[in-house]
Amino acid sequence: MIKVRRKVHLLRREHGRLVVADADPRAPAVQPGRIPRVSRLMALAIYFDRLIRVGEVADQSELARLAHVTQPRMTQIMNLNHLAPDIQEQLLFLPLTASGRDRVHERMLRAIVAEPDWAQQRRIWSTVRRRPSDVGDG
Repeated sequence: MIKVRRKVHLLRREHGRLVVADADPRAPAVQPGRIPRVSRLMALAIYFDRLIRVGEVADQSELARLAHVTQPRMTQIMNLNHLAPDIQEQLLFLPLTASGRDRVHERMLRAIVAEPDWAQQRRIWSTVRRRPSDVGDG
């Protein structure tokens, strides 16, 4: 038999009714929203690159099979590693999306990834970051 000990915070509501408080009052509040998809893809690209470098996975083809995506899609994800380090960092720490579509999509980054010069990447990124996302992107 397993015993679990935990403190429970009770609140007295209207008419003297007791209810269990949501959480520890000292715990930080969880921010509403979700992590943008491109942030998750950037994190995956970094993780996948490490898997290949340490030899846990042979190549991108094997990664594609393991992740159940096509090889071209895996290439698109892995190309995010070609971005300038500061752009990668900004992608990882994009603000949470409260509702609606994400402001930045992987498709918007393809032109930046194709540019080998990091200074030029930064110029393109600054324009992409400022413009509102297109509603028609899919």
